[in-house]
Amino acid sequence: MEADELLLRVAGGDQQAFEDLYALVSGPVFGLVKRVVRDPAQSEEVAQEVLLELWRSAGRFDPRRGSALAWVLTLAHRRAVDRVRSARAAVDREQREALRARAPAFDQVAEEVEAGLEREWVRRCLHRLTALQRQSVTLAYYEGYTYREVAERLSLPLGTVKTRMRDGLTRLRDCLGGAA
Repeated sequence: MEADELLLRVAGGDQQAFEDLYALVSGPVFGLVKRVVRDPAQSEEVAQEVLLELWRSAGRFDPRRGSALAWVLTLAHRRAVDRVRSARAAVDREQREALRARAPAFDQVAEEVEAGLEREWVRRCLHRLTALQRQSVTLAYYEGYTYREVAERLSLPLGTVKTRMRDGLTRLRDCLGGAA
């Protein structure tokens, strides 16, 4: 029986026709896939996927567009190329990740120098504040206290602390703006 007739019977769910078709096309399918994929284990896997797809999609075969063997080999070639592309993409992703892991995303020395300069600017600007402003800002921004907690720690009214904070932050902003 020819592949075309077998494939049409497979489309109708004929298992014996599938076994006969399998015996007829499995060799050429594996050979084509192996030439594209080049890895024997991967080639066997792809060939099995193609033959499974053949069982599932036999109804899509149209004998007016070509022979069954050509259709099956086209499926095999497409699936093999997909596998190669997928493997190549995975290797490319792994290489990109390896490069990212090896090379820092920034110039670490420059970042450390810049951070050190920024800390020094902030320190200088903090020393330009009055002692009470500096104390309020330090408690709130470096030690994490709320305005109410700063007021309690300094035994001052909340309004006074808020005023000192506002004035201190304004002076810091002006000072740091000139340092940039």
